[in-house]
Amino acid sequence: MTALSIVYAALFYLATAILLIGVGAKVRRYSVVPAPLKIPTTPAPTTTGGVVLRLTREVVFFESLFKASKWTWVFGWLFHAALLLVLLRHLRYFQHPVWSVIVWVQAVGTYAGFAMVAGLAGLWARRFLVDRVRYISTPSDHLHLALLLAIGITGLGMRFVAHTDIVAVKAFMLGLMRFEIQPLPSDPLLLLHLALVALLMIVFPISKLMHAPGLFFSPGRNQADTSREQRHVAAWAAALPKK
Repeated sequence: MTALSIVYAALFYLATAILLIGVGAKVRRYSVVPAPLKIPTTPAPTTTGGVVLRLTREVVFFESLFKASKWTWVFGWLFHAALLLVLLRHLRYFQHPVWSVIVWVQAVGTYAGFAMVAGLAGLWARRFLVDRVRYISTPSDHLHLALLLAIGITGLGMRFVAHTDIVAVKAFMLGLMRFEIQPLPSDPLLLLHLALVALLMIVFPISKLMHAPGLFFSPGRNQADTSREQRHVAAWAAALPKK
């Protein structure tokens, strides 16, 4: 066990705790925020099943983004779909034996990294090239994209340029799950990649990246358009004593 392994193990334990506690706290906060009005974005479904279908289309196909901007939709959907494949591929570092479906994803997930970087590059270029988007972009918007892009580029660099000992990396990750710190390779690109991933985990709960779980708590998306059929009473209002 080296000092480097101990430092990175402590970093990932800290980052994981911040991610889980931070996201959990934010989701709990979203769940208790009052929604006193019936404000579904129209045209809206009128049944619970319709709401589920609408949210599914939004999560899987980015329906509202497709209607708003086709170019943004292309880069946004490309990035998110590729990110999902990349994350699935990385599950092999936390499994032994590896699930068969993850084995099947390996080949596709490898090249999905290029699609992820391309999607991020397009989304970042949009913040410079489109006037109205550049006007509302904040430093944090650019930093989030830069961080994600750096993670993608360093990951591709390890896969196609400067190879690392993936067996040792997997042993390190499995060891973290068992609270047994294993030696971590000292390759600079690997260390940079892991540090950037840990940084992303730390900033995730306090960033705009929380739109991922936040979508499910958006009144404009998760409400059925039943204002004429039944009176909407917020949970906090229903609990008030009747006069």
